[in-house]
Amino acid sequence: MARLRKAARIWGNPKARAIGERVLFTPDGDVFTIDPPAMFGRRAPIEIEIGAGKGEFIIERAAEFPDRDFIAIELSATITRVLAVRCGRAALDNIRVVRMDARTLVNLMLADASVSAYHIYYPDPWPKERHVKHRLFTPTLAAGLFRTVEPGAIAYVATDVRDYAAEIFPMMLAAGFIRAVEAAPGAERTGFARKYVAAGKPVFSASFRKPRESKK
Repeated sequence: MARLRKAARIWGNPKARAIGERVLFTPDGDVFTIDPPAMFGRRAPIEIEIGAGKGEFIIERAAEFPDRDFIAIELSATITRVLAVRCGRAALDNIRVVRMDARTLVNLMLADASVSAYHIYYPDPWPKERHVKHRLFTPTLAAGLFRTVEPGAIAYVATDVRDYAAEIFPMMLAAGFIRAVEAAPGAERTGFARKYVAAGKPVFSASFRKPRESKK
């Protein structure tokens, strides 16, 4: 409840809301695709963070790579508003925030081979058997990630749950990805990651590349 009240206060501040709305992209009811060049007014490599939280990682990443464009995805309205304000305050032209179910984004709204990198860090493992249906990662999502990344592009994944990693990583390989040697750049840089690392908890991360010769 405290988080909800804080988010409401932030969004209720006209100045903060105006800052957040500058980077918050809201597809209208007639739009069934997301067109990054139209969102940013230029053509540049696109990186997407699914479940961006408060934006610690993606804001740093966008500042580090001004020649790339970044889309931060969140489903919760509360978190999305806080994320938008934080991204807006960073005053970066190359970042946008979208409130959307990531499965809808990946499976329905993005064109083939249109994404240069995905960052998916610490998705909810939904450990109870009756909640498995809520998990982000499924063979369908993995196939969607593969379809939408460019040949040679990478999907970065990290989780703090060993059993979930043991499900996700083979799923990505079955979709057509190959293991890449690059470290996942956000595995220790998100808000969640910093808490896990500080507490001495193990982190399970991997990078998955789409083969350059892939036709999919």
